[in-house]
Amino acid sequence: MPGKYHKIVRGETLWQISRRYSLSIETLIKVNNISETESIKEGQLLFIPEEVRSTDAAPAEPLSAQTQAASEEDFCWPLKGKVVSSYGQYYKGMLNKGVNIQAPSYTPVVAARSGKVVFSSSGFYGFGKVLIISHGEGLATVYGRNSELLVKKGDYIKKGTVIARVGRAGRDKSSYLHFEVRKGQIAQNPYFYLPG
Repeated sequence: MPGKYHKIVRGETLWQISRRYSLSIETLIKVNNISETESIKEGQLLFIPEEVRSTDAAPAEPLSAQTQAASEEDFCWPLKGKVVSSYGQYYKGMLNKGVNIQAPSYTPVVAARSGKVVFSSSGFYGFGKVLIISHGEGLATVYGRNSELLVKKGDYIKKGTVIARVGRAGRDKSSYLHFEVRKGQIAQNPYFYLPG
């Protein structure tokens, strides 16, 4: 297959690389045999195919002016803390579809990217207070186990805005944020989108 190699530099994400070369993340993962749970590393070489024809690509959804501006943004971490469970790991008997970031209760949580709050719940089973922000392009971020929600459904939020505070859920006494990146309804490896 004709193409070239891209050497990953520090802080670069698979999502940024896919956008630079106008490829889907799924194509990069498949062509480079990257497992769903693997993280890319500085210095790693990725093969970039010269021409990719996809017959199963979904049509792009129309973007609002706000969402179109946000589509140029990269993602940021929703808070600083220790990752206690990564994507694809079992944590307390459940398969993790995101990352769990440990932080003291009431630590501010920020929007990882600009977008519109499309879901807000004060008691979602097992996840406590939950927010979902849609970023257009079929991408959304999920913020679970919050002690307090500071935004509501329908609000447009800018990247870096404080949207919630870390909390606990159910009988679990440890405080951490459960964070997911979704494409459509399918959870993605957040490490493919977040800077290293």
